[in-house]
Amino acid sequence: MNTLIINEIFYSIQGESLMSGMPTIFIRLTGCPLRCEYCDTAYAFNEGSKKKFDEIITEIEKYDCKNITITGGEPLSQKNTILLMNDLHQLSYNISIETSNAISIKNLNDKTIIILDIKTPGSKEESKNIIDNYKYLKSDDQIKFVICDLDDYIWAKDYIFKYSLHKICTILFSPSYGKMDIKLLAESMLKDNIPARLQTQLHKVIWSDERGR
Repeated sequence: MNTLIINEIFYSIQGESLMSGMPTIFIRLTGCPLRCEYCDTAYAFNEGSKKKFDEIITEIEKYDCKNITITGGEPLSQKNTILLMNDLHQLSYNISIETSNAISIKNLNDKTIIILDIKTPGSKEESKNIIDNYKYLKSDDQIKFVICDLDDYIWAKDYIFKYSLHKICTILFSPSYGKMDIKLLAESMLKDNIPARLQTQLHKVIWSDERGR
């Protein structure tokens, strides 16, 4: 019987990505090989309990919602995550995954929307980026940069053009919560005509740092 170590399953408003504002079921998995400077889910590094796939599906069926986001931690650090997503696709759920660009996305189902979080120098995990991942992205996937300061912004701007990422899929710039001023980021993007979309963490605007939101 296939299992995964689950940190939490909850129903909320999607706060990020092109699905921002949509009611969504979140499946947060335990474990992550990274230690990003700005991480706001460190509780998911080790906290969690083993659940069978049918237990997970029973829990999500409580909610009248077809949108599911798989997150972490780093959800792909558990090998069975892909198997669960395939099962959920069979049940006609709309699946997106938030992943750190530190593990290969090669074997993900083509129906899965990938939100690939490319690590900036401000994360202190820039060296973990897998450049090979970019060739597996689809036009309806998304690339996210969490911007910690203006140095991160300049780095991300150059990085986009270095790998022609704006020609692959939508680019998202997200100010690091409590670090990067969103007005400054917005004005910088306008000045430089960056081919990216500004986003903020809508769930934090609504609920601050309340867990399970």
